[in-house]
Amino acid sequence: MADVSLIDRLLDVIEHDIVPKTAEGVAHGNKLFGAAILRKEDHSLVLAETNNETENPLWHGEVHCLKRFYEMPKAERVDTRDAIFLATHEPCSLCLSAITWTGFDNFYYLFSHEDSRDSFAIPHDLKILKEVFTLDPGGYNAENDYWKSFSIRKLVWSLPETERVRLETRIGKISARYDELSSAYQTSKADNGIPLS
Repeated sequence: MADVSLIDRLLDVIEHDIVPKTAEGVAHGNKLFGAAILRKEDHSLVLAETNNETENPLWHGEVHCLKRFYEMPKAERVDTRDAIFLATHEPCSLCLSAITWTGFDNFYYLFSHEDSRDSFAIPHDLKILKEVFTLDPGGYNAENDYWKSFSIRKLVWSLPETERVRLETRIGKISARYDELSSAYQTSKADNGIPLS
């Protein structure tokens, strides 16, 4: 069974640490993807970040988080094998590679590639997987020699009804906030200069 306390903590980090940074990023023309790194031992936050593609198209939420992580003094960084990687949205091929190359053995995400395409009108993840790698949605190996990935929503679906309903309500509130951020991004994206906006 899924660890309810971990799910609550991951949602806390999205809601209280990533979303405020993302709101600021969207106000500057960036997409709404964010990420965080937590310690496995106590689920404390190491770092939270958001998309910064207006500075560099490679600074997706996950990659920008990793950039900032490696800018920290080495003594303040946790070993990636002792860390949880959290992405607000299922990582794209660029971010999947970055998570792999940096040695994380796991990642969790809230919104799927299909959500990015359908709810947030950002279809690039699935289109790149299909056009470049000839993979259908969900076609990458979600558990492999490098890492295991976890959909927070799927974990919630596996819980007993009381916890499932409570957490789905929480996710619904977070999703509503992301809908607002998506609307703001879509309204301003023509002016942001991001190649794949």
